[in-house]
Amino acid sequence: MPELRSVTFQRIGAAAGIATPLIAFTCILTAVASYRDFSWTNNALSDLGVIPGITGLLFNIGLIISGFLSIIFAVLGLRFFFLANFVGKIGSIFFSAANLALMAIGIFNENFSPTHYLVSVAFFMLAPISLFILTGAFWRCHQRSMALFTVLVGVIAALPWLLLFALNYVPNVAVPEFLSGLAISAWAVVLSKKMLNSKI
Repeated sequence: MPELRSVTFQRIGAAAGIATPLIAFTCILTAVASYRDFSWTNNALSDLGVIPGITGLLFNIGLIISGFLSIIFAVLGLRFFFLANFVGKIGSIFFSAANLALMAIGIFNENFSPTHYLVSVAFFMLAPISLFILTGAFWRCHQRSMALFTVLVGVIAALPWLLLFALNYVPNVAVPEFLSGLAISAWAVVLSKKMLNSKI
């Protein structure tokens, strides 16, 4: 019975992990499409959150729902996937914290300064850090290919920001925000599929 419950919780978490990017990017891209003045180079994605009407509503609600679903992915999916792995549990806590910050980005839009800036920085820092911790968890479980994939995604998620600070390749942050979020989402979907196919 405990094993069946673990499998059930893990699959609920995996379903949330797959649903998250679908909702997040549908809302973000629809918000972008609804605001003709948006520029990928000259804006931050969060600029959409303060546009009146459907644009701001879509963007903010999308982040809140996505952050909530990602916390479910972490608390149920990651926790039960790494049931006896202390490093995995630490990684799931960091991933939960990152997505609590993601929810906060939607709740505290750019009108809430400096709170919005702080939670935005928290998300884009904590998410790669959580992946690096989870790399260690996969390695301890002898899942070498997943460990390599996870550390690679962590690097890809951090790289747009490092290059922005080093090269200033765009005047604003929409591009690194999108690329970093896309990398993290791809990782979550791959792991979610692995969870759905695994047997505890």
